Amino acid sequence: MSSGWPPADGTAVCIGETMAALAPTPPQALDLVDDLRLSVAGAESNVAMYLADLGRPVSWLSALGDDAFGRRVRAAVAAAGVDVTGVRTDPGRPTGLLVKDPGPERTRVHYYRTGSAASALGPDVLDDPRLRSAALLHLTGITPALSPSCRDLVRRALDTPSDSRPYAISFDVNHRPALWPDDGTAATVLRELADRADIVFVGLDEAQELWGADLEPDGVRRLLAPRAWAWAWLSARFRLCPRMLSSPSVRAMPSPPGFWPVCCAATTCGAPCGSGTSRPRPRSK
Repeated sequence: MSSGWPPADGTAVCIGETMAALAPTPPQALDLVDDLRLSVAGAESNVAMYLADLGRPVSWLSALGDDAFGRRVRAAVAAAGVDVTGVRTDPGRPTGLLVKDPGPERTRVHYYRTGSAASALGPDVLDDPRLRSAALLHLTGITPALSPSCRDLVRRALDTPSDSRPYAISFDVNHRPALWPDDGTAATVLRELADRADIVFVGLDEAQELWGADLEPDGVRRLLAPRAWAWAWLSARFRLCPRMLSSPSVRAMPSPPGFWPVCCAATTCGAPCGSGTSRPRPRSK
C-alpha cells in the first residue's frame, strides 16, 4: 500500500456480524405487546449499506446460519447494493438475534449471539479474494469481543504491514460494554487494536469511558498511534473530524447518521471527509 494519502480508488470490504433484530410494534415493553417487527442489525453491514448508498463498490464478509433469520439478513444487505457473495452459510450454528425491550427511560437490548455463525469466524476470512483488490478494509471493536477466533481475525488484519496489503484499514472502536468482561480487558484490547489501524473512529464519550474520564479530543489523538491518517470522535453535540490530510486543524460539523461511512467513502475516492450524503439508516447492534 502506498504511504501517501489518499489510498488507491477501489472497493471497500466490511467484516463483522449482522443479526436479525426483533422490536415491539408499537414500541412498548416486550411483555405487553403482541407484535414484533423483524429487521437486521449490524455495525459493519450498516457501514457497507451506507457506502453502497454513496455509490461506492462494497462487499460484506461474514457468516450466517442456515436458517430463516440468516436468509433475511442476507437478502436485506444485498438489497441495499452490497456484494454478499462472500458471506458464508454455517449449517451447524445459528444466525445471531437481538430483541429490543423498550422501557419508560431507555430501551434494553437482549442479545442471543453466543455460539452464532459469525462468532466462529477466524483469520482465514482475510484470505478472501475480494481483499486482493480492495482499497479499504473496515473493522470494528465489536468483532474481537465475540470470540477468541474473531479476536484473532482482527489482530491478524491489523498486524499485516501496510506495505504487504493493497488496502487501508479503518477501525471503529465501537465499545459495547455488554460484550466484554468487567475487568479492563476491553480498554487494553481496543487500545491495542486502534493503535495499529490506519484510520480510527472513536467516540469521545467511549474514549473517556475506556481510557480516562478527563480525556479531551487532543488527548485522544495523542493517546492513539500518531501514524493514523484520520481521526474522528463524537462529543455530545458534534462529530469532530480532522481533515484526512496533514492539517492539524479540527472542524466541527453536525452529526448525521451516516458520518462514519462518509469518511470511509472519502478514503476510497480522495474526497474530503463529510463531502457526501446518505439517507438515514439506524445504527444499532
